[in-house]
Order: sequence, then C-alpha cells, then structure tokens
Amino acid sequence: QVQLVESGGRLVQAGDSLTLSCAISGQSISTGTYSLGWFRRAPGKEREWVAAITWGGTPYAADSVKGRLIASRDVAKNTVYLQMNSVKSEDTAVYYCAATDLTGVTLASATNYQYWGQGTHVTVSL
Repeated sequence: QVQLVESGGRLVQAGDSLTLSCAISGQSISTGTYSLGWFRRAPGKEREWVAAITWGGTPYAADSVKGRLIASRDVAKNTVYLQMNSVKSEDTAVYYCAATDLTGVTLASATNYQYWGQGTHVTVSL
C-alpha cells in the first residue's frame, strides 16, 4: 500500500519561498511507473492541479504557476518536493500530493491518481 505524507506547510509572507515535501512509503519511486502530482484547495474553491513529476523525472506545472511552483524529486530519499517561489496570497491553500501508476494519462486530472496524502497547509500573509 502506497502512503504519502506531506510536510512543510506554514505561514509565510508574500514574496517568500518555501518547499513542501511528500514522503512516499510502500513503493520506491526509482522503480515502477509512479508519477507524483501536487494539487491544492484554496478556501472556498475547487481543488486544482498545480504541478507533477513523471516516473521518468520530467516536471510539469500548471500555466497559472509555471515558473514559480516547481516539482522535483529525490529518488534516494523517496521524496518529492514542491518548491514555491515568490508566493502570493492566492497560493494560500491546503496542498496535497498524489501518486498514480497509470501511464499515458493526463497528470492534471485528479481522477487519475490512486493514492493521496492528508495535505499540508500553506498560508500566505500580505
């Protein structure tokens, strides 16, 4: 059973940077075909996809955050990260990581992920 645990969420000021982590257990990301995605749910809004990194190590990001939010991974630590730069108030949300072993599917769709973490809170103050 794949388990995901996010960490790193906190209160930050607009313009700051922070890194979220997602520790994975039950499956090594160095083997198999697991891709990891990052989603967020802002207060009063629908869940949205923000970034992903494929099982081959290729990162992707939503157009709305491209260049600021960057997915990466450390295979040795079996951990994926979301680097958040120049954060804005609209980045305030609960951030979730998710895993899928499906290939050839859009990583921007939450329905393609089988495993989810519990989320970590990010609050951006002005």
